[in-house]
Amino acid sequence: MNTMEITKLVGAFCGSLLVLLLLNFFAGEIFNTESEEVAYAIEIPEAGEGEGGEAAAEVDVAALVAAADAAKGETVFKKCAACHKVDGSNGVGPHLDKVLDRPIGGVEGYSYSSGMASHGENWTAENLFHFLTKPSTFVAGTKMSFAGLPKEEDRANVIAYLQSLQ
Repeated sequence: MNTMEITKLVGAFCGSLLVLLLLNFFAGEIFNTESEEVAYAIEIPEAGEGEGGEAAAEVDVAALVAAADAAKGETVFKKCAACHKVDGSNGVGPHLDKVLDRPIGGVEGYSYSSGMASHGENWTAENLFHFLTKPSTFVAGTKMSFAGLPKEEDRANVIAYLQSLQ
């Protein structure tokens, strides 16, 4: 290797370092990483607040269920039918015929989770409405893994369908 080749290699190395330093300098001028200011803040609503940051309005469950359609509820109930029956026999979950005004966790012969068995209330339309929103929130420790029905209309229709089976 002669001195000319060594000079070229050293020059290429120094030129690369110079380009790297210039890129670092200009990137520092463009992007300020020293600032304490947040460029984009995501606000998370407090519990109990709905859209727009306003407190969620109380839902009149009785009015929703009174206006509900049991036929549509039967269609929505197909999501529930994977685990629940309405013929008096238990499936993966307890049977749901005559569920209204029945004690929560009160089907004979069905093995409930401790949270469900010790809940201590009855299945009212209001309790069913809130339970169907997200079961794990209504009864802590339930073994029911259903995600819930997010639409109020669907929940009311299912309750109307269950009432029609009474």
